[in-house]
Amino acid sequence: MAKLEREHASYDMGMHTEQLAGRTQQVFFLPEEEENFTYPGAFDVDFNKRTEFDAAKMDSKSINLHIRELMGQGYGTIVVKNPGAKHSLGVGILNRLQLYFEGSLGYFGVGLIDGPNVRISGRVGWSCAENMMAGTVVIEKNAGSTFGAAIRGGDLVCKGDVGSRTGIDQKGGTIIVGGRTGAFSGFMMQRGRMIVCGDAGKNLGDSMYDGTIYVGGKIADLGVDAVEADMTDLDVAWLKRKLEMYDLEARNGVENMTKIVAGKQLWNYDNLEPTEKKLVL
Repeated sequence: MAKLEREHASYDMGMHTEQLAGRTQQVFFLPEEEENFTYPGAFDVDFNKRTEFDAAKMDSKSINLHIRELMGQGYGTIVVKNPGAKHSLGVGILNRLQLYFEGSLGYFGVGLIDGPNVRISGRVGWSCAENMMAGTVVIEKNAGSTFGAAIRGGDLVCKGDVGSRTGIDQKGGTIIVGGRTGAFSGFMMQRGRMIVCGDAGKNLGDSMYDGTIYVGGKIADLGVDAVEADMTDLDVAWLKRKLEMYDLEARNGVENMTKIVAGKQLWNYDNLEPTEKKLVL
């Protein structure tokens, strides 16, 4: 398994500082601008106001519209029974909400969300929580491929196994897999953190730009420019706290997890290609 080449120029450029420390974040809103923290038209909901409905005979559009109607009535806790593995359920929710699906979801479940806390008692199909911005999504069983594609924030948790290309183009947030993940997980990862308690498939972290992947089991092999890095006390403390939140454990203990980061050997953005040199010169 490749090791981080500490004499590489990218090290001198400060590209390998502690991942958990983060980067300087631009302040978009001041505390007195509280009204800007929510979306225009966001519903004022009460988590203590609870309701449920049976979705067995409803199509996806009707289910999603009904969820919004209930939010408009102030319900902050909504239980959807018998979702029937229908596609695109719970998408586009830009609101505080406790949303429970008693059953399984199909493709593209709970994508494009910003704020809700979602729990799914069954399985989910491909592309669950794609472009998730904030909140939490917890799946009790297994998930399909492209789990958490382009996620930007929040916690996305699958307590079972997931398919290939988990966290493709991940831009932030945390993806947690209680079991194993398939090939090309972390492909073109840009930021954020991924925790895999079990095994990881081939080409882990292929072409990742930044971010951190932790693996508790075996790694089939690493992708291009993905390298192993040293675990720190901060890594261990954060992993313990995060996994305890969702009642999960690393296969061989947090201390023995493998940490994968971008080697950044391919960070040659300042170098012109031969054809580009001709154009410039």
